[in-house]
Amino acid sequence: MTTDPSPMLPRRDLLALAAMTGAALAGLPAFTASAAPQRPVDSPSTKASSPLELWWQAPADDNSMIEQGLPVGNGRLGALASNDPGHEVLLVTDATMWTGGLNDTLDSDGQFPYGRTDFGSFTLLGRLTVDIPDHDLGAVSGYRRTLDLAQGVVTTSYVRSGVTYRRKIFASRPDDVIVLHFTQSGGGRYTGTVTLEGTHGEGAGVSFGAAFPNGLKYGAAVTAYGTGGRVTVSGTRIDFSGCKDLTVVVSGGTDYAPDAAKGYRDPSLDPHGLARTKVRDAAAHSADTLLNTHVGDYREVFGAFGLSLGTSTAEQRSLDTWERIQARARDEVPDPELEAAYVQFGRYLMISGSRGSLPLGLQGLWLDGNDPDWMGDYHTDINIQMNYWMADRAGLSSCFDAFTDYCVAQVPSWTDVTRRLFNDPRNRYRNSSGKNAGWTIGISTNPYGGGGWWWHPAGNAWLCNTLWEHYEYTRSHTHLEKIYPLLKGACEFWEARLLTTTLPGTSREVLIADSDWSPEQGPLDAKGITYAQELVWALFGNYCVAAAELKKDGGYAETIAGLRKRLYLPQVSPKSGWLEEWMSPDNLGETTHRHLSPLVGLFPGDRIRPDGSTPADLVAGATALLTARGMESFGWANAWRSLCWARLKNADKAYQLIVTNLRPSTDGSNGTAPNLFDIYEVSQGRGIFQIDANFGTPAAVSEMLLYSRPGHLELLPALPDAWSAAGSLTGAPARGGFVVDLRWRDGRPTEAHIRSVGGRTTTVAYGGTSRTVTLRPGGSVTLKDLAR
Repeated sequence: MTTDPSPMLPRRDLLALAAMTGAALAGLPAFTASAAPQRPVDSPSTKASSPLELWWQAPADDNSMIEQGLPVGNGRLGALASNDPGHEVLLVTDATMWTGGLNDTLDSDGQFPYGRTDFGSFTLLGRLTVDIPDHDLGAVSGYRRTLDLAQGVVTTSYVRSGVTYRRKIFASRPDDVIVLHFTQSGGGRYTGTVTLEGTHGEGAGVSFGAAFPNGLKYGAAVTAYGTGGRVTVSGTRIDFSGCKDLTVVVSGGTDYAPDAAKGYRDPSLDPHGLARTKVRDAAAHSADTLLNTHVGDYREVFGAFGLSLGTSTAEQRSLDTWERIQARARDEVPDPELEAAYVQFGRYLMISGSRGSLPLGLQGLWLDGNDPDWMGDYHTDINIQMNYWMADRAGLSSCFDAFTDYCVAQVPSWTDVTRRLFNDPRNRYRNSSGKNAGWTIGISTNPYGGGGWWWHPAGNAWLCNTLWEHYEYTRSHTHLEKIYPLLKGACEFWEARLLTTTLPGTSREVLIADSDWSPEQGPLDAKGITYAQELVWALFGNYCVAAAELKKDGGYAETIAGLRKRLYLPQVSPKSGWLEEWMSPDNLGETTHRHLSPLVGLFPGDRIRPDGSTPADLVAGATALLTARGMESFGWANAWRSLCWARLKNADKAYQLIVTNLRPSTDGSNGTAPNLFDIYEVSQGRGIFQIDANFGTPAAVSEMLLYSRPGHLELLPALPDAWSAAGSLTGAPARGGFVVDLRWRDGRPTEAHIRSVGGRTTTVAYGGTSRTVTLRPGGSVTLKDLAR
């Protein structure tokens, strides 16, 4: 039996760690009572410019909401809306609506169980319907629905009997509600019913409250008010008749708390009562006031970043969004405004789904049922990381906080589970040294500190490196202090895990990772896999910088620096010419596999650089492996490929993969759905929504226009011909603590404005030239004639 000679962290210390974590997260918003929001004095609403307005000529089919429903969300509370004139349906979610639990009883193979009851699943909160019987789709004309990306508002309009009817739907973060506002012009009236139903057997009512078997309490409530008619509660529904206008307000949530010390619950919270309070408080204000409050809050975040990739044709602009997606694929003609709108749609999803609650998982904040594939969980071998690559690159650094706070809240449980269970003798990934320390995770994680599927030893390094990259963008010492315990704990885990081996044919001793799986293919128990070696090499380097900047643990940092120098770094196979994936010259997996695990040193890492600082044979080996992986895969895999080609400055291939992801999904095939959600083909004829490509593809666009690492910025490293005529990028963060505004024409930069948000010195490069810029924090400089 494998034993653990390292000292166990006492239970009281784990509780202290959890309590410390809870204190660090005390300011994290959740479904709690809050002070009345500040109301804008003037209306912040503006008419959306056409590139920022998506539109459709038909509502969503109630049976195809995941492909056709339009998403709204306030960062915690979300919904998919059907926009049907006579039968509006909202599928309502709360980010914390999770079954399951800690899941700390291993299966017979030493791996975590992975089911909807033990591990748990993300589920729906409720279903809201607004029925207007005489407004059936067949009885109206001029139907149009829009998603205004600039304001975060969904609008539906149509004509019936000469009257124009409109409705707006938005999810307000300040008021913590979803609002539906029905208006008309021409003397029309609204008559119908509002119904709110739970999706876990609660039945219909104007409010409901219940609890899962895991103890999570939840609740939701709806209210409505109007003018010129009557609005009454009738049993389990709200009736309205003869109303000139109608406003429906819904809210809900759970008693989840991001605090391991409290079992991830807030026992003082009554979600049912709180939901009723929130809708009552919101209903005390006019719909215009609620709208203005929402738009002011949303635009403050959305408006920090701008993107123009060129001008589309009048013919392209005349098409609705779904027609336009189909035309782009059919005609193979660039549509730069559509491609820029896809980036902005990704930003809209991030703002709507990642503020003040749990982070975005496989399906983000949006569901069409209670049985999402892979539980809608947090996959840690690429997917949750990809979800957050875009945030900093697209001017949404504040939306990254949900990911940070999740990791900080989970690490006490992750540490406890690792110490108790990782070296279980049945676990094929256990440390053969017998030592154990720090923390690691499963391939899947839930909100209760639990892991699922299999152990994922290198996952801790990848999470930490993602958290570290956010620091490189923001230079926030508050963030660095918050994540430092995670970085140190991950280093402790790897200090206990690494093995010493002698390279064949030499006397050189190196450190390699113990048995692991190169996700998600090949042998299950290979040592020294490239994936782990690259991630740990980056982790150790990041930790040493963090310790130095915080002036902490100097002695331990020296130990980690010494280990880093001894780490084996992957080589190029003499057989294939590819960068090795398994510390073997042989290819032990699928040549065109979806994962690019051995290329994490190219992207998101920076060890492999095509700028002359990396040995040419290593760059060639990475390029050869990327080429062999192919140009056709799932959306997230294409996005990762695009990012890698952007790092290699191959604009044509990077752009081709973006266009591939924009292909229309038909019959469940990989591609973009009518509502712009990315569809993942699970099997022939069956596709599911998986959100990571909606973030990874915009990240690739950003990387094509601006590459950065601390001390170095490169302008237009992979600008494709399709966007070369003229364009601009504004408010783009850069690693090292800068923000960049960039304009280009005829494929060459014409002006770059560099502003420091903590960075001091960096080179700014284009082509074969570079300039050194030195700024004080808050200072800025404008560079012109960069192409000369």
